[in-house]
Amino acid sequence: MAESRLRKRVRALGLSSVSEYCSLIFDKDGLKEEHADLVDVMTTNTTDFFREPDHFECLKNIIIPSLISQRSGRGKPRLKIWSAASSIGAEAYTIAMVLSEMSLNRSDFLYSILGTDISLTVLDQAKIAIYPTEMINTIPKSIRERYLLQSRSGQKPSQVRIIPELRKQVRFSQMNLTDETYSVDRDVDVIFLRNVLIYFDAERQEAIIKRLFGHLRKGGYLLIGHSESLIRSAVALRQIAPAVFQKI
Repeated sequence: MAESRLRKRVRALGLSSVSEYCSLIFDKDGLKEEHADLVDVMTTNTTDFFREPDHFECLKNIIIPSLISQRSGRGKPRLKIWSAASSIGAEAYTIAMVLSEMSLNRSDFLYSILGTDISLTVLDQAKIAIYPTEMINTIPKSIRERYLLQSRSGQKPSQVRIIPELRKQVRFSQMNLTDETYSVDRDVDVIFLRNVLIYFDAERQEAIIKRLFGHLRKGGYLLIGHSESLIRSAVALRQIAPAVFQKI
């Protein structure tokens, strides 16, 4: 898989082989010049709106009410949500849609969402927030109508865009999960780290989880992919639902 991805850069640069490309990046300043493009071809960016929908039901029915209750009597809380491997933004904007829908019926909380990813290319797409119509089939129709802009030309649009009001609630920034430190607030309420740990070995997984927990407030929540596990993790947590954990 890695070699087939590298061949994309080999062809783009007009080189003859992967070996020649490896020589290029290990030459003086080669990796510095190629770093961004190398990250893009080697990074997996599978993403959908409302992927693993049970998580968003849990967010709406359990997590957000719990967080508001934890801070009752201290004014209107601003909840901080972090999509730690946001790719092109589908997860972050799904979270924003869910919280915005909740805000229609209750006014006792505010929220902000941070999306981070290692790839500048996908972050640029996330900031623009324009998506092909094939991606929106997983979004409930009533939500689609409220939060997506479509062409008014009368023709079936090939693309849609997230409305400005929702885009304002989400901020995107570049970050590498394997870095020793993260430039993220240390009082985050909810962290989404879904379908990412599977790409790391056990030692790297544990290091990432420990760093993430340093940015999660006590009583906050971590959501991972349904195919992932924290059974061997040494951090203090309790499982409240499939692939949903609370810091204790």
